[in-house]
Amino acid sequence: MTNDMTKGSPLRIFILFSIPLLIGNIFQQLYSMVDTIIVGRFVGVDALAAVGSTGSMFFLVNGMILGLTSGFSVLVSQKFGAKDEEGLKKSVASNIILTIISTIIITVVALVVKNPLLKLMNTPDNIFNDANIYITIIFAGIFTQTTYNMAAGILRAIGDSKTPLYFLIISSVINIVLDLVFIINFNMGVAGAAYATNIAQGISGILCLVYSYKKFKVLRLKREDFKVDKSYYTTHLKVGIPMGLQFSVTAVGVIIVQSAVNVFGSNIIASYTASSKVLQLVMQPLISFGVTMATYAGQNLGAKRFDRIRNGMSIMNKISIITSLIAGAILVFFGKYFVMIFIENPGDEIIRYAQDVLNYSAVFMIFLGFIFVYRNVLQGMGESFVPMMAGVYELVARSIVAFTLPKYIGFTGICLSDPIAWIAAAVPLMITYRNRINKIIDEDKEEGIAA
Repeated sequence: MTNDMTKGSPLRIFILFSIPLLIGNIFQQLYSMVDTIIVGRFVGVDALAAVGSTGSMFFLVNGMILGLTSGFSVLVSQKFGAKDEEGLKKSVASNIILTIISTIIITVVALVVKNPLLKLMNTPDNIFNDANIYITIIFAGIFTQTTYNMAAGILRAIGDSKTPLYFLIISSVINIVLDLVFIINFNMGVAGAAYATNIAQGISGILCLVYSYKKFKVLRLKREDFKVDKSYYTTHLKVGIPMGLQFSVTAVGVIIVQSAVNVFGSNIIASYTASSKVLQLVMQPLISFGVTMATYAGQNLGAKRFDRIRNGMSIMNKISIITSLIAGAILVFFGKYFVMIFIENPGDEIIRYAQDVLNYSAVFMIFLGFIFVYRNVLQGMGESFVPMMAGVYELVARSIVAFTLPKYIGFTGICLSDPIAWIAAAVPLMITYRNRINKIIDEDKEEGIAA
């Protein structure tokens, strides 16, 4: 069922749209979390470190995919908000073509650069082989990620956030079963975890495509729908490429931090991996709010309901702040218990370092929430440059901190790299949004007076 966000209570819309997104995001995290838990408990700390050491590389590629597909769906939401059915079909058709081309390019590049990246990241010799096996299989299955993200992005653009959730739940269960079978029964090690992830992700993508075609007549494309004016491709790329680069630039910063962490050895790599998984889990509500604001802003921009965008942002900011405080409290008081899920009988050193990462992140969680909300509302409004540059600011701040502070304050310097990067990215996004929304509303008022 589609969801028109141009009318009705913004708070009610946010709740109804965000909850399925949140549940879906949590289940999506299960792909990597289950891999990490089962590998850590049934293969060993070195294998966990191997999978964890590739996390930033996966984030680099997945971030590009997520950014591109999210960007390609912005025009879809705008056409839906404007009630332009023909434009909606053509925006979906051009979305599909660009996604196929992007998938081929990203897959080839990822497979070519994986080995040099592992070496550049100072991956320890004792885990290099496992890390290489795991990331090679994951990169070979990039098409499964793009298929799901493209299909889910289109469904969300027309207001359907529940269906992607249902298919993610199904594929998450499949992923868990395959992990257990491949790793425990077949002794496939890290390769089994990678194969399970690709198969499960592929199933969720196929289910989304089939459902979209059968459920929504507007998504049943014909040959003539693919005869698209180049302006559609240009609009997609103007939003999608900066969004993809923005995610990738952020991922480069994570790779830099991972390189600094790798110097400390397997135990600290394992503790950093576990704490990162916990952090990714508790930030899912904030990510869901961001995706909600992108769709909300896109539809209301198409409908020229600019005051509604500003009112919605005021409400969403309050929700984000409260959620960030709750997430921070969870990290501080329960973080170590989550870490124990990933590693069987972790030593005191691993627990201590992991908790340090979570404590520092908790203090600055509000800024992370601002990044997701402001970045996505700007992207939904068609603003792509500043969100991309915010990723650059995040990269620069994270890099400087990761390679300077550890020399003076040790591992605490690593712990501070993310929080300082969040502040560097959030501030310009907040300023840009305020200027952009005020300008749009003022211009609309002037046009109304002139008319």
